[in-house]
Amino acid sequence: MHPRDAFPAARPAPGAGPARCAVPARGGTPVTEGAPVLGAAGRRTVAAPRAENAAEAFLGRAAALHAAAPAVRDGAGAWTYATLDAASRTFALRLAERGVRPGDRVLVRLGAVREFVAALYGTWRLGAVFVPVGPDMRPFHLRAVLEDVRPALALVVPGEREGVDGMPWPARCEVLALDELDLSWPGPDDPPEDPAPPVPADRPALLLPVSGPGPVPRAVVCPHAQVAFAARAVAARLGYRRDDVVLSALPLASGHGLQQVPLCALAGAELSLYEGGAGDGSGLLARAREHGATVLPLEPSLGAPLVRRAARDRRRTRVRLLTGTGDPLGAPLTASLRAAFPGARVALVSGGEECQALTVLEPDGDLAHPGSLGPALPGTRVLALDGGGRPLDPYEIGEIAARGPHVMAGYRHAPGATARHFRPAPDGTVTLRTGQYGWLDEDGHLYVQGRRDGQFRRHGTRTGAAEIEAAALDVEGVRHAVLLVPGEGGGMALFTVGPATEDEVRAGLAARLEAAKVPGAGDCHVLDALPRAPDGTADRARLGALLRALRARRCR
Repeated sequence: MHPRDAFPAARPAPGAGPARCAVPARGGTPVTEGAPVLGAAGRRTVAAPRAENAAEAFLGRAAALHAAAPAVRDGAGAWTYATLDAASRTFALRLAERGVRPGDRVLVRLGAVREFVAALYGTWRLGAVFVPVGPDMRPFHLRAVLEDVRPALALVVPGEREGVDGMPWPARCEVLALDELDLSWPGPDDPPEDPAPPVPADRPALLLPVSGPGPVPRAVVCPHAQVAFAARAVAARLGYRRDDVVLSALPLASGHGLQQVPLCALAGAELSLYEGGAGDGSGLLARAREHGATVLPLEPSLGAPLVRRAARDRRRTRVRLLTGTGDPLGAPLTASLRAAFPGARVALVSGGEECQALTVLEPDGDLAHPGSLGPALPGTRVLALDGGGRPLDPYEIGEIAARGPHVMAGYRHAPGATARHFRPAPDGTVTLRTGQYGWLDEDGHLYVQGRRDGQFRRHGTRTGAAEIEAAALDVEGVRHAVLLVPGEGGGMALFTVGPATEDEVRAGLAARLEAAKVPGAGDCHVLDALPRAPDGTADRARLGALLRALRARRCR
């Protein structure tokens, strides 16, 4: 049976309870934090700390309260919360049948389909660790991710059953293609009704591969408790409602795209998945009208084409809330969105995968605090720190840092990067050093000036100069490579030295990186030599001046 036919989207009969079940916990009923248990010698001991399973925190609650409500929709149909709950429990069973154990990693490389959401919750129910990877990640980086996370199983699209672009899957990793996935529960009975068991407090719910200052992606370790806290805190500020239809074109493998799943579950709202991609304003607007979308999570590369399309098609929509994620939308785009969607409010969410969200500016909060990204999440703190790590007074510029239960547990297998960005204090709290610089006003609202570590977002994708430079140096015929990030003379631009032509460099990068990380035509420049600073490093200021001159000449 095809997985899309495993569970009909029809609502259950009136009075029917939600189909809630779970793979039974191995070893008996789990104990909660601090519960007394009998040790091997009969002595009473205290169990290791446990945390609520994120599957129960989000989907278990939603299935109990909103069983018949639509939960998730893709291009082929929709599932209710009861159906999604049953599908996730069946996926947990399928994992267990294939030998996946609690704590094992499950890599999922799918697009915007319902099965992605079922796999997320099913992985959590089993106590395994979910590793989302975008379908556009090339083998150049995918090899590093596979070596880092060492998945026990990979769920992939049918065309990648044997490998990705000639790269085979590791021998130790079982591969399951989407068309092989059977989400029908075996036997005549419904799945059992056990809740998802608690997990060890340090058990990751997610390993999120992210780009950063290094040459390859690193996985952010996201425990269940932090994931649940962050989602609940963001939900309290955004105010999603049970009758909302949240239309998301954000990649599910990104932190902001993935967070739409628990945000919708907490509200009992419907998540409508869209895979048009950046620049597809026409398709996104059409889908919003077709399905009655009320919430649109956006980033600038989605918002700008959406505004252009809406300007040509003035028919009203049901959109009531636009949320900006990733890069700030900016005042001009925010004003254009309000004009394109009369009556809709705009809210802003900032922060990376290392804390899920740093600040949230409540709907229309930008009208009272222009330029602000909002205050810290409830129950957390945002600080501007000086070079010694001391908090600064309002309006003093420093490195932006976060403290609170939303700060994740560091980077997997990267102790140096973890030590730089996750700073423990004697009292056990951890300060996340974000690499962003800015200031806070007297009300605690955050204003960001920029970054100083080479990281940035392009078309909603997080990347960094070191990552793109490393990929360029892997291209035959490139001896030296320097990337200027947005702001160093304009938009992103790459300078190389070597016999490889500009077209050859861009083609080589396209074979190694996602499209958003490849410089556009005219943004890759081959030089005879790089200008050097007195210390021997590339003179970025002179390269910036050269870039501005080249672009001015091109505009004449």
